Amino acid sequence: MPVSQNIQNFYRTAADKDFSRDFLFRVTQLQLQGVPALDEGDLVYVKTAQLPGRNIGNVAVPYMGLNLNVPGAVTYPGSEAYTLDFYLDGESSLRNYFETASRSLFDDQTSTGEYGTPDDDFYIQLAQLDKDLEPITEYKLVGASLRAVNGIGYDIATGTGATVSVNATVSYHFYTKER
Repeated sequence: MPVSQNIQNFYRTAADKDFSRDFLFRVTQLQLQGVPALDEGDLVYVKTAQLPGRNIGNVAVPYMGLNLNVPGAVTYPGSEAYTLDFYLDGESSLRNYFETASRSLFDDQTSTGEYGTPDDDFYIQLAQLDKDLEPITEYKLVGASLRAVNGIGYDIATGTGATVSVNATVSYHFYTKER
């Protein structure tokens, strides 16, 4: 039987289904432990993020020299270090937000904090969008908790006026697919 994956069929399929584009993605909600939720006015500054991965482990079941491959438990690769990259606003309120979240989790001045297991009240909501900016798939990263407020680089001597970014690394337990 001949293979029908040729240029003409590719073109027809691409014209019918089109392609997802690298900018048709948004972070729509962010609620971390110890701080109020970020709203759309803050989340418009998100530059990059990625859809999470999900793996089903393999359990080898040996029998008479042959391994049967049986599905095992689920893991979420990268869930311990999910990075969001933001344009830094002119008043540095995003940097201050993440620093506040960090200190509410553990305050080294008092050796106290809210470092308990984050529940489903803390999450990151992601949306894949169509060309009309309507969500086609939404993901909820459940149990979101800040892990790092990364440094910000400034170039005082030879700076050109380029914008700077603030990166925050969070963890989450798992994700749900909402649509």
